Amino acid sequence: MAISLILVKLSISFIPVKLLWLEVTILAQKDTQAVELLAGAFRALANANRLRIYQVIVSHCREHGKADLDQVPTGCAFGDFMQRLNIGAPTVSHHVRELVEAGLIRVERVGRRRYCHAEPGMQKRLADFFEMRG
Repeated sequence: MAISLILVKLSISFIPVKLLWLEVTILAQKDTQAVELLAGAFRALANANRLRIYQVIVSHCREHGKADLDQVPTGCAFGDFMQRLNIGAPTVSHHVRELVEAGLIRVERVGRRRYCHAEPGMQKRLADFFEMRG
């Protein structure tokens, strides 16, 4: 009787350990996904032209804030940074596509014009990364 009671106590005590292992595994997977997102953003920003384009878009979004898109789009138009950075349209299109794939910006089409908006979620991830204290 005493031996079976000990075995029951031992098997019950393993349940929280298994759940803890599952929680650690899930947290590790989420952490891995977050690291992969940041790595993709850093790869995209490692190119000088993409970094400059991203800086212009973020600066423009900060200056103009959010407005009613039915009236005036607040995103940075392609033409705006093509002129400011002296970069041709095909090059801008390529770099903007890379920034979109990295989750740094989104592009909105209004009529024939395209507007770029900084992704606030990725901006927060980058800010949190650089605020880490070790």
